Amino acid sequence: MQITSVGHAGFHIQTEAGSILCDPWVNPAYFASWVPFPDNTQLDWDTLGDVDYLYVSHLHKDHFDPGTLSKHVSKDATVLLPDYPVPDLKRELEALGFTKFFETTDSVKHTVTGPKGSLDVMIIALRAPADGPIGDSGLVVSDGTTTVFNMNDARPIDMDPMLEAFGHIDIHLLQYSGAIWYPMVYDIPAGTKRNFGKQKRQRGMDRCRSYIEQVGATWIVPSAGPPVFLDPELRDLNDDHGDVGNIFPDQQVFLEQLRIHGRDGGLLMIPGSVVDLTGSDRMTLTHPIPDEQVDRIFTDKAAYIEEMAQRFAPIIEAEKATWAPAEGEPLIGALKAKFEPIMAQSDLICDGIGYPVGLVMGDETVVLDFPKRVVREPIEGEGKYRYGFRIAPELVRTVLRDDEPDWVNTIFLSTRFTAWRVGGYNEFLYTFFKCLTDERIAYADGWFAEAHDDSASIEIGGYEVQRRCPHLKADLSKFGVVDGTTLTCNLHGWQWDLETGRCKTSKGHELRCTKL
Repeated sequence: MQITSVGHAGFHIQTEAGSILCDPWVNPAYFASWVPFPDNTQLDWDTLGDVDYLYVSHLHKDHFDPGTLSKHVSKDATVLLPDYPVPDLKRELEALGFTKFFETTDSVKHTVTGPKGSLDVMIIALRAPADGPIGDSGLVVSDGTTTVFNMNDARPIDMDPMLEAFGHIDIHLLQYSGAIWYPMVYDIPAGTKRNFGKQKRQRGMDRCRSYIEQVGATWIVPSAGPPVFLDPELRDLNDDHGDVGNIFPDQQVFLEQLRIHGRDGGLLMIPGSVVDLTGSDRMTLTHPIPDEQVDRIFTDKAAYIEEMAQRFAPIIEAEKATWAPAEGEPLIGALKAKFEPIMAQSDLICDGIGYPVGLVMGDETVVLDFPKRVVREPIEGEGKYRYGFRIAPELVRTVLRDDEPDWVNTIFLSTRFTAWRVGGYNEFLYTFFKCLTDERIAYADGWFAEAHDDSASIEIGGYEVQRRCPHLKADLSKFGVVDGTTLTCNLHGWQWDLETGRCKTSKGHELRCTKL
């Protein structure tokens, strides 16, 4: 099996039975904020796109790149489709001209057969509203000799079906770096922000190591990040100036973490790097450029980013020119038309948000009054809202113009906004913003309403606690870490007070626990 990195979470998997292109991303994403790092524009994308199979893990724009898919990827390719409850991914791929789909069943081993032979595949599909925009997934591929698990930035809660179906995993590709806007966009003191960022940075790498231990692969490739921020307004987000609170560490940083914790088998891949392997016995790694040039990307990172910024400046400016004008009719009318029908369908989510939310767009402030299910103007003397966002009006006008179903996958991941909150993270609020269609909101509201079994218990840190995390049902016997009286689930970094069962991260989500 030959695996070529094509940048970020993208890989080209070549076997004697066929080739698979996974998550090809080239064009700047999220209002031109994110760019693949290192640069992958020099790759031969027409050749990479001439494949037998295509796998797109989910609809985040650093995985689903319509420009690259439409221009470079063969429409004769069969799409390996995750088992999602909402068919948005299939619809988007059909709109780009793809017609052949192999529809998988979640966490079930399938055999796909083409003119060149057969491959065993499994797609682990995550279905919670918090996963991607209505779904995230990981892909397992075996040619009978070698097995690769491309987890990208998915966070599966159960590895057992995969390990039982495939046995030993030879190479594991997975995310370790940040892919979020927290805490950078929050209106909080710089020192507090740095401390939160430091915790976020370490938890991301700890979670990655937890998965590595569970999977037990021979070779490990840190991937799916970090992006690089080339717009001058966002350049400070790059981890190139010694900020311990930066949540975007690069591949070399994580490989050093592996070495510190005594784990061998880490491989550094850049776009164009190729791993040839036969099972776990034989592995060779080659880079597209001399080793000293590979090293320079990371040892002289600021200079490398500056060179990229100069090359990409015209592309970013061209993208900005497509945004809607900042000026226009008051936004309240368009926001009422967009949000109020969704509010009317989502009692559980609106009640979960529980407060009016302020939306400041230049000189205009609009209130999303979730308890009353209306979008309105501020009331005199109302004061500061418990949750709020400051967003440039041109960004809001652009997503409204384009009828975007997901502000998380556009505005929020761009980091081109400021947020504030009083109290903990509100999962319901961000779920609302990624479910701006009738189909999505109906699924999300139903998912939260569905009862989940928490009857099984485990012992951890001197306490008996429910085995499944109250957030997204991760197995706390694998992801739970106790420090004093605080339990942290390393899957998403949520925390609970073991003395009371209170969730420290978000409202609700209490933990059943008893001191032994």
